Amino acid sequence: MSDPFFHPVSGFDLPRYAGVPTFMRLPHVELDDTRLEEVDIGIIGVPWDSGTTNRPGPRHGPRQLRDMSTMIRAQNGATGVRPFETLNCADLGDVPPNPVDILDSMDRITAFYDRVIAAGIRPLTAGGDHLSSLPILRSLGKQSPLGMIHFDSHTDLFNSYFGGAKYTHGTPFRRAIEEGLLDPKRVIQIGIRGTAYDSEDIDFATSVGIRIICIEEFFDRGVKDVMAEARDIVGTAPTYVSYDIDFVDPTFAPGTGTPEVGGPNSFEALQVARFLAGVDIVGADLVEVSPPFDPSGSTAFLGISILFEMLCCMVTTGGLNR
Repeated sequence: MSDPFFHPVSGFDLPRYAGVPTFMRLPHVELDDTRLEEVDIGIIGVPWDSGTTNRPGPRHGPRQLRDMSTMIRAQNGATGVRPFETLNCADLGDVPPNPVDILDSMDRITAFYDRVIAAGIRPLTAGGDHLSSLPILRSLGKQSPLGMIHFDSHTDLFNSYFGGAKYTHGTPFRRAIEEGLLDPKRVIQIGIRGTAYDSEDIDFATSVGIRIICIEEFFDRGVKDVMAEARDIVGTAPTYVSYDIDFVDPTFAPGTGTPEVGGPNSFEALQVARFLAGVDIVGADLVEVSPPFDPSGSTAFLGISILFEMLCCMVTTGGLNR
C-alpha cells in the first residue's frame, strides 16, 4: 500500500479548478527532496519541441496536460485499479531544457532521468515532441537494450532531415537502435499511416527486424489481437512504451503537429494502453500534444487519460517491487 502523503488531492476536499496544478493532483517532489527515495513512479514533464520540423507547440504540452489532469480521479472505471493506493506516485516537475540547443537539451534530459533511475523510480513522461524519447532512452537503456511498444502514425525511423540533421522528431528511434538502446527484434510500431516521401524508414525497419503494423492491419485485426502480438514480441523483458498522440485520429486529437487522418477513435486509444497489462514497463511517454492547435484542451484531456491508463498498467505489472 502507498503512503497517504502520495495520494492525490480529492475533488471532494478541494475543487478541481483550485490549487496549484500538478499531474493528477499528486504531490510535487523535487529531485533533491528527502522524499524522492520513497517515490515508485514519477510523472515528469519535458517541455521541449526543438526537434519539430513543421508545426511547433508541444513544448506547451506538459503544462496543459497538468491542468487537464485535475479531472483524473482515483479509480480506473474499466479495470478497477486504484494506482495511487498501490504505489507511491509523484509529480517530479519538468526537465529544464535549453530551447536554443538540441544537443545540450538532450544531455540535460538524460542527466535528469539518470537521477530518477538512480533513485529507483520508473518514469512516466509527458512531452514534448518525439525527439524527447531519445535522451530518455539513453538513461533507461544504457545497461542493456530495451524492447518497445510504439503507438504512432509515423515510424520516426528516418536517418536525417534537411541534408544531414540527425536529431529531429522523425529520427529518435533510428538513433536509439544505432546506439544500442533498443533491441529492434523486440520493437513493434502500431498505427503507421499517411503519405510518405519514400520508403526509407520502412526499409530500415525491415532490415533490422522491427515489426510494423499499419493502420489497415490494425483495423482488420482489432485492438485485442494486435495487442496480444505486441505483448508476445516484447515478452517478459524490460520494455519502453512510447505513445504519440497523433496515433489517434485528428477528429479526436486535433492538437498535434503532424496529424494523419484515418486513425483510431478515443476509445480505441484508451484500449490499446489498457492492453499493456502484463508488460514489464520500465518507462513510458506520451508526446506531441500541442495546445496551440487545440485551445479547448480536449487533446490534452485524452492525452492525460492515456497516461492514466499506462500508469495503471505500470503499478500492477513488472518493474519495481519495494
